Formats: sequence, C-alpha cells, structure tokens
Amino acid sequence: MAVRRFGGLAVGVVGLLTAQPLNRLTAQADAAPPTIDSIIIENRNVFDRKDDAPDWVANLANSLHMRTRQWVIRRRLLVNRGDPFDRARMEESERALRSLGIFRSVRVDTVRSDTDGKLAIRAVTADGWSTQPQASFTSVGGDKTWDVGFIERNLLGTATELAIKYERNPDRRRLDFEFVNPSFFGRRTLLSVRYGDLSDGNRGAWQLGLPFHETAAPRSIESYGQIADERILQFRDDSLVDSTRHHLFQVGFRGGVALHANTHTYTRLWGAWEWRREDFAPSETSPFPYSVFSTVKAGVELGSVRFRVLEHFNSYARREDVDLSPTLRLGLVLQSGVGYEVSGQTSAVWTGGFAVLRLKANGLDSTRTRGEVTVVSQNVRRHTLIAHAEGGILSHVRPGSEFDLWLEQTGPRLFGIHNFTGTRMTWFAFEDRILLADNVLGLLAFGLAPFLDYGGAWYADEPARQGGDAGISVRLGPTRAVRGEAAEFAFGYRFGQGVNGKRWGFSLRKGFSF
Repeated sequence: MAVRRFGGLAVGVVGLLTAQPLNRLTAQADAAPPTIDSIIIENRNVFDRKDDAPDWVANLANSLHMRTRQWVIRRRLLVNRGDPFDRARMEESERALRSLGIFRSVRVDTVRSDTDGKLAIRAVTADGWSTQPQASFTSVGGDKTWDVGFIERNLLGTATELAIKYERNPDRRRLDFEFVNPSFFGRRTLLSVRYGDLSDGNRGAWQLGLPFHETAAPRSIESYGQIADERILQFRDDSLVDSTRHHLFQVGFRGGVALHANTHTYTRLWGAWEWRREDFAPSETSPFPYSVFSTVKAGVELGSVRFRVLEHFNSYARREDVDLSPTLRLGLVLQSGVGYEVSGQTSAVWTGGFAVLRLKANGLDSTRTRGEVTVVSQNVRRHTLIAHAEGGILSHVRPGSEFDLWLEQTGPRLFGIHNFTGTRMTWFAFEDRILLADNVLGLLAFGLAPFLDYGGAWYADEPARQGGDAGISVRLGPTRAVRGEAAEFAFGYRFGQGVNGKRWGFSLRKGFSF
C-alpha cells in the first residue's frame, strides 16, 4: 500500500514539472480495446522500385547488402499477437526500431483484414546502407586531424555494429575497435565492447545487461567496466601545461525496479555499486600509487512520455525522434563522504516547434553542474531555426575532466583543438538550416546553414576566455545510409579573445546534433 501511495505521489510531481498536461497517447475508452490478431513485417532493401537512383546503382547496392533479418525486427517490437491494442506501445515500438540505427525508414501502424476485419500490426522498414568506409580531414585554426576506418552497422543483417578506425590529431595517434550487439542474449540484452590503442597508452570499456527497454519495463540490470593506462594532457590558453599518467580498473553493477510504470509514466528506484582502482601521478613516479574506492549509489527517477518526430533536423530524408519527456532523477552517492546526483529535463511544445531545458549536476570530492536550453522552429517551409545556449562549472576536477569544447563539439566551430579548455564554459549558437535538395540521384541531400557561435572555456583563476564566429556552412548528408548524419563545411569570420592566427577560418567535420 505504501509503495502504491509513493508511486501516485511521484506521478503527481511529474505532472507539476510539465508545461502542459501529460501527453496521453492512448485514449481511454469504456469499451475493451481490440485484440491484435497478427504481426506483419515488411522489410525493404536499400533501394526499392519507386526510388529515383540510377538502376545500376540500386541493383549493385541491393545485391551487396544483406537485408535485416525479420527476427531482429520482431524482437524490437513491444506488441505481440494476442495483446490488447495500445497505441502508445505501438508508437514506442516504432521509436525502438529507429533507435537501432540500421533503417532509413520505419513505420508501424494498424491494418484490418478485408475478409473478417481482424486487427493486425504492420511494421514496414527500409534498410539503410550499413557498410561504411570512413575517411575525414579537419583543419581548424591550424590544427589538423584526420582519420580512416571501416564501420559495419548491420553485420549479417543482425543489427550488430563492428568498427575499426585509425585517427591522428595534434595530441596522439589512436586505433579504435568497437563491437555492439543490442540482442546479444535473448531479445534485448545489450553487449558493448570498446578498445582504444593509443600512441601513449590504451583504454577499454564494456557493458552487458538489460536496460529499461521500454517505458513500462518492470526492471533493469547491467554490469559495466573500464580499464585504462594512458597519458592525460592538460591545456590552458591553447598550450600544454601538464601531463599526468592515469591508471584505472573499474567494475560496477547497476539496476532498477519500477514502483509504477505504464506506457505514459513511470516511477523507478535505482541503485548501483562500483569498485574502482584509480590513480593519477607523473609518468616517472615509481612505485606508482595504488588507491581503491568502493561507491554505492541509490535514488529515484520519475518521468512521463513526450516525443516529437521531425525531419530535416539533424539528418536528411528520415524521421527523427526528439525526446522532450519531462524527467527528474535524484540520487545519493556514498564513498568516503556523501554526494549527490541530480538530472532532469522539461519542455514546451507548439505547432512546428519546441523548447527543451536540461540540467545535470553531481558532486562528491569534485562537483560538476551543467545546463542547456534549445529552441527549435520549423514554422517556415524548408527552414529549421535553432537557438541553443549552455553553460557549466566544475570544481576540484580530476585531471582530464576539464571542459574542452573542440573535443566535445560544444563550442564555436571555427576554432582549433584545445583553444577553449577550463573549468567554466559557455556556448551560444544560432543556426538556420535551409534545405536545398532532399533527393539528388536518390543518394544525397544538401543545404546551407548561416550560423553565429559565441562561447569559450576558462579556469576559475583567470578572466573569461571566449570567442565567436559568424559565417555559412554547406551541409551534406546521405539519404540511403543507416544514419543520415550531416557533414558540414563551414567558412566564416572569427572574433574574440580566443583568436590565434587569421581571422577567417574554415572547418570540415560532422555537423552539430542538438
């Protein structure tokens, strides 16, 4: 009884956080909902007959591509034969399929039999081209970075990602390997393994378990870990000021249970335990320090469902799910002392646009606080107007955890690597993404984006160090790839304290995702 009362109180708190009444995706009717009689799956290839691409391109791509297997799609659906129909669960199934990152198009809807009128759920997907050789070159503020690699995002049609990439930047060389399987064991048990061989060390990470795979999921359980022997570089005012050796071995478990959960709202208790050996010291230190920490975390998370489905936002020729769900996550952290974790978001939605506010803070021996607000409007045809602002503050930060806006891609785009580093950060951006062509030979879309950036990062013991740029970028994105992430060639004028060298600059890199 107490659990039910707490769950009801938590749902009330979430209601107060929203800017409008909770979005009821399923109307509650007096009559019993119809029963799902069957599940129909239609998976199309990279090109189909009504596409505009040249025939030889379509035929070659389709013959080389291994189509996603039907059991991969079926496992991701949250509806089953014999279930009562729930529109919210059907729409969440569509989002779950898109989140796999292997389709260029996903639609889940209902159909009725012409003969007996029975209800069926139909999932229609279209594969994206998943085999991607990778090569890029970036030159910003005199700093040159390049990489080459190979990524297969749908290995043998199983939604498994396998990647290898070699990168060289002004700091180091690195060779990265990655393996991700969202259905490694059973329907939704995730396995992720990453390893990086650096010219000055190595780093690896893994994760195995069942996350909260849907809004109404009753529980989650995951294990994770990291191992590292690497050199940490610290920069100030665009100059290397320190180099520290970092040893890390970490193993942890986390999980949660839902006190209340349906397709619209949830209240969850969560907890985690972590054992960590971590030390920082100059490279020549001998013997190297040996410090062990054990950490316990626990808290509550509240949320309700609110999504917008957009096109021409961060990518081209596909529908994107933008998570605007009001959430609140609170937790205590116990180690040598008592710390905290707080995070959440709220949003407002109107016809053709939205605004979302996100906040995140944690503290124990060190503290980190960060907030951001994004406003998006698509009220003008072929234009996506984006205004974004964010800021953060750190204290007693560990080496290597300082803000570095170039590495994070959260700062003025025409500045070089490590131009802005520190324990304080700001970033303001305005961009108008103009769609020029959405289907060039069935392969490519492109547009222009006038932009204005201003921001920076600095340390607490120095004056604010910021800079800005204004210009225009050409955005190019594939329409047949599994992910339509846009590449951006930006050119413009730089101003402010962080400018070194020429005032005019350019960059070639992946476009910002908001």
